[in-house]
Amino acid sequence: MNVNNCLLDGIELRQSALNWLLSDNPKQKVDGVIGLHQAFANQQVTLDTKAEIQPISMGGKTIPGRPLRPELVSPIAVKKRSMRTDEGRAALIHALTHIEFNAINLALDAIWRFANMPSQYYVDWLRVAAEEADHFSLLNSHLASFGYAYGSFPGHNALWEMVERTKDDVLARMALVPRTMEARGLDATPALRGKLAQAGDQKAAEILDIILRDEIGHVAIGNTWFNWLCTQRLLNPIETFYQLCLQYKAPTLKPPFNLNARRKAGFTEEELSLL
Repeated sequence: MNVNNCLLDGIELRQSALNWLLSDNPKQKVDGVIGLHQAFANQQVTLDTKAEIQPISMGGKTIPGRPLRPELVSPIAVKKRSMRTDEGRAALIHALTHIEFNAINLALDAIWRFANMPSQYYVDWLRVAAEEADHFSLLNSHLASFGYAYGSFPGHNALWEMVERTKDDVLARMALVPRTMEARGLDATPALRGKLAQAGDQKAAEILDIILRDEIGHVAIGNTWFNWLCTQRLLNPIETFYQLCLQYKAPTLKPPFNLNARRKAGFTEEELSLL
């Protein structure tokens, strides 16, 4: 799949998002998503919000497209390595790189899978996909400075498992992926940044500053569309959120919480008090 294909007039956004989701080449996926974002901004890409897209037309590939590596293992099987060694720091950066690769895929999935949302919903998630692609590139380039690349260490599939569970309801997706799973990144990033900075890896710390800034916006997009959907369906957001957590067996949220970042991402004081 050639990134230049994304720059041709007549390309439709949601079908293109599915195409890039199915790509199993990380470099091509990153370039393709950034190219799609640019082409849409240049009005070279159309948007059909009503189309019911069938992935079976993509040749029977699994969703999402994945490279042969990293090997996917249970989260408890991912080894913890010492931050005192280059290998240990590289393993942590690889784990973050893997999260960003998954985040590209979940944004693309949110675009193609759910029809009949307002146009701004698709614009928002396209921006998220492009920014996650940038994050992946920054981390993968830094990983190369240690002599490693994406796929050098095992990874787990917990984030995508929740994407799969919520594939039939956009309300559940918005509740449990951006504002639950991804919001945990807001909580965890400051401590990770501190560990890397303390270990002398200022470059990684600077990359995490960029990621935290952008992820606040991504969680805010999830909050925006979750609350919009609750309004459309005449649902109480807080009650609905906890019902969905139980229904879909979402992980229990545990402290510490980055309350300042969560406020910036649109969580209300009532929601924060319930944490």
